[in-house]
Amino acid sequence: MDVMNQNQYENQQNQETADTQKAERTVLIGLSCEGLRDFEGSDADTMAELEELVRTAGGETVLSFMQNRAAPDPRTFIGEGKAEEIAQAIRDNEIELAVFDNEISPSQTRALENALGCRVIDRNALILDIFADRAKTAEGKLQVELAQYQYILPRLSGMWGHLVRQNASGGKSPIGTRGPGETQLETDRRHIRRKIQKLEKEIDEVKRIRATQRKKRVDNEMKLVCIVGYTNAGKSTLLNSLTGAGIQARDRLFDTLDPTTRAMELPDGRRVLISDTVGFIRNLPHHLVDAFRATLEELTYADILIHVIDASDEQWELQAEVVEKLIGELGASETPRITVFNKVDKLPEVMLPRQSGAVYCSALKGMGLDALQARITEILGEGTKKVTFVLPYADGHVLQTLYRDANVLRADYIAEGIEIEAVCDAKALGRIRDYLPESEWRKKEPWEE
Repeated sequence: MDVMNQNQYENQQNQETADTQKAERTVLIGLSCEGLRDFEGSDADTMAELEELVRTAGGETVLSFMQNRAAPDPRTFIGEGKAEEIAQAIRDNEIELAVFDNEISPSQTRALENALGCRVIDRNALILDIFADRAKTAEGKLQVELAQYQYILPRLSGMWGHLVRQNASGGKSPIGTRGPGETQLETDRRHIRRKIQKLEKEIDEVKRIRATQRKKRVDNEMKLVCIVGYTNAGKSTLLNSLTGAGIQARDRLFDTLDPTTRAMELPDGRRVLISDTVGFIRNLPHHLVDAFRATLEELTYADILIHVIDASDEQWELQAEVVEKLIGELGASETPRITVFNKVDKLPEVMLPRQSGAVYCSALKGMGLDALQARITEILGEGTKKVTFVLPYADGHVLQTLYRDANVLRADYIAEGIEIEAVCDAKALGRIRDYLPESEWRKKEPWEE
């Protein structure tokens, strides 16, 4: 390769790299109307959140439009006049992508692409794209792929509209393709349905493995604490602060898709498992909720849920409502809950939200973590007793049972036997009752008064 060709090749490579890294110019479009159900309409806050989602996906928001209508337009969602106005702005600003804050139907997507002259996606498609980019584990990729196929299936007819299809009645079909047979659309639908069935089977295997792991945890009597919350509330940072997990936590939406579980030692010496989860968001696509159910169903088996709320966000009440709604849909409404207001270092004390029983902390700066651990200990300790007794050396095998069934705080070898201090539940107490002084097993705990 001569010098001139080498320079041209390098320039071409540099240009391709720059094009790859160049942010896609995007317009945001939202519809506010009474005809949409709760959480489906747009407002200034949802549009700001959508802009952050676009940034997370690697796009650049150039323009933003909000349309007010009594009801969505059946064809273009926002109305013909508004579509023409936005189309002109798209041409003037060389915009490549239009992102709708609301969910739009496949037929509306096709009509809008024709009217606006650029690619059109909705909030659901954008979130799916972010999830596809962030999933790292095999399990996470499976779940995202399933959600994407479920989203694509009803939209296939628009995606393949540019193809000439076979036509049983003749018509303009290419020579050699006329007559009976499948259309490209039907072939692809059949292929995607097969893919969905295959992915569902693989995710069922994930559920089976999780069930086995859960049984081992129950057999070992390890308690599980799950951290839940709105996206970017600080869940991963909290897990890092509590356990030293070392998860990379950045200030961006959906930074964590693949859950991480670590062991944590409580102030009373007990060890529990603590796990973070994917962040929730308004209008989280139902395909994603269904696909991630294998992961999210861990919430229903948790002994405690830690609901992390970003206290510095003006929309914290609405965000907390979204999280509680999804917890209910997943069947974990009855699980004991600790509300944690995070990022309190960003607000003066007089501006902090007030809620009875809540814990206030800054996971980033390590503030309030002792109070949170004490609250976890308190909840897990309900129904247990702390006892001290002497176990005769002849019955030393009982100590091994206690290590399995209770939380042994100390075991000192003295002349009379093994002096044991342990936190026991009712089952463990029943096994050692014969060794306890009457004052111990008759003594009531504060929660029994």
